[in-house]
Amino acid sequence: MDVFLAARAAAKPSPHTRAAYRRDLTGILAIIAHQAGGEFDEVTVEDLTPRVLREAFAAFAGTHAKASIGRAWSTWNQFFAFLVADGYRDGNPMAAVPKAHPRSTGPKPLTGTDTVQRLLTSAALPRPDARNPWPERDLAVLATLLLTGLRSAELLCLKVSSITGGPGERRIRVVGKGSKARTVPIEDALQQVIDAYQASRREQFPAKRIGARSALFVDHHGKPLQRSGLQYLVATGLRAAGVADHRSPYALVHALRHTFATTLAQHGTSARELMTLLGHASMATSQNYIDATAVEQRAAAAANPMYQALNRPAR
Repeated sequence: MDVFLAARAAAKPSPHTRAAYRRDLTGILAIIAHQAGGEFDEVTVEDLTPRVLREAFAAFAGTHAKASIGRAWSTWNQFFAFLVADGYRDGNPMAAVPKAHPRSTGPKPLTGTDTVQRLLTSAALPRPDARNPWPERDLAVLATLLLTGLRSAELLCLKVSSITGGPGERRIRVVGKGSKARTVPIEDALQQVIDAYQASRREQFPAKRIGARSALFVDHHGKPLQRSGLQYLVATGLRAAGVADHRSPYALVHALRHTFATTLAQHGTSARELMTLLGHASMATSQNYIDATAVEQRAAAAANPMYQALNRPAR
């Protein structure tokens, strides 16, 4: 596995992509080892038969969304292509493993006219029932996601120095997919929320030095916030606000990105502007938000009660 990951480095994948490769490989290997009753490092290339892989992917599918299953299948397909090319295997068994068909890739924003307001208002309040209450941090994370449209991996890679510019000209420097950099403008209101979080961070961890290269968002131990911690933060925030059912079951952190994009589309932002803000490689992806908004506008117009007059022929 390490040899494959080292070989993939020649293509200069982003840190997010490298981490995804490793998660996909180790996740399936862990299942194979568990099903065989052995240890993780005891699994050999010869053990990876079509039957073993089918059973492992079937177990993996029980706890993961179709998009994750499809990505894992693709990673393993690349892995075996590498093994065949370098003479470690005679053939690629992934052809015998069913590939999940992805669900619709349409936008999945939070629903409800006051959902965002309820979420942010709730996040700003201390929750006595929370395991480690830190409202300043939670509000800063949720507000940053909702007001910048960052992907989860992009947010987790932010440094203190990622925010640049003076009052009224603040921007967040982001490194997105394919290591492509972009900047997203933010207003003073969000900067004030982040400043309040940073002040609370210094109070919680007075002995920790916070420099320009320090992670912007940290956990309750002062360490960089991780993917699982971010997912927990968003999920508990939605539940606490009473809006957990206002999201698609197939989008959690990404639902906030979709909410950012669809809100801008509803207010006239062009596909090209969305492409720049969201870091899309194709304008067609950004156009999805414009098209989805048009569908919602048509549904709203169709609900006009004056249409009922046409359904009541004059007597």
